[in-house]
Amino acid sequence: MTGPVRLGPRSLAALVLVSAVGVAAFGWPFVAPPSSRIASHAQDAPWLFAGLLVLLVAVLAATIAESGLGPKAVAMLGVLAATGAALRPVGAGTAGIEPMFFLMVLSGRVLGPGFGFTLGSLTMFASALLTGGVGPWLPFQMLAMGWFTMGAGLLPGPERLRGRGELALLAVYGFVAAFAYGTVVDLAGWPLLTGTASNIAFDPDAGPAANLARFLAYSLATAMGWNLGRALCTVVLTLALGPALLRALRRATRRAAFETAVTFDAPGREASYAGGDGAGEAPHMTQVTYDPEQ
Repeated sequence: MTGPVRLGPRSLAALVLVSAVGVAAFGWPFVAPPSSRIASHAQDAPWLFAGLLVLLVAVLAATIAESGLGPKAVAMLGVLAATGAALRPVGAGTAGIEPMFFLMVLSGRVLGPGFGFTLGSLTMFASALLTGGVGPWLPFQMLAMGWFTMGAGLLPGPERLRGRGELALLAVYGFVAAFAYGTVVDLAGWPLLTGTASNIAFDPDAGPAANLARFLAYSLATAMGWNLGRALCTVVLTLALGPALLRALRRATRRAAFETAVTFDAPGREASYAGGDGAGEAPHMTQVTYDPEQ
């Protein structure tokens, strides 16, 4: 398998469901009535975390069932998640320098949106365990990273666009998506600023438009430097290490033959193999026929 893992109807339904839950979890300050409890993020985070884990399992199970993925795919998921988690403390988040983001961009591009969403969420979970960053904010970070990695898998032309064009596309995506990640994650903590007398704090009595203006001002004032550092770090690492890592990921998935279908035919038939050559030919389903008497 050299192309992204295909997204079937069940995988798509699971992704839509988990994304809908995420949008509701992040966007409640703009639609909730003034009587809502401001500290609800701290109280509902454990439930959101538990529900998110169930939905992540559903996404992975649907992807495996529809694409024929096996233990090798799960093993690669674990390896990439562990690598991303190990990369996160390298920059310690200083000035937004977080090397794990470029790995998520490249992995999502190679492995597809469903696999990418699960990978991004699990990587953030593993990195939180590694760095001691477990708290009410974790499920929101997991959702945002899942979307970040999934977006790379949704970029156009995965089977035709190669070389500098693909690298430029991934660099641009990484830059924009790094800003989007930081902005979305800010929504998890911004509603807790209601106790401060500031025109950028969340106001439960204000309308959606007024609170949106307050949030944008808050994000520009407090997170712009971090988001810019994260975006520039992602672009630099994608351009510098992208070609080698893309080749390595595609070679690993091709040799693992994630989507290999094994069939049993009548005796006397030779084993057959059909697949892309990994260079110019478009990848497609690999099929192996096994003769039980050989």
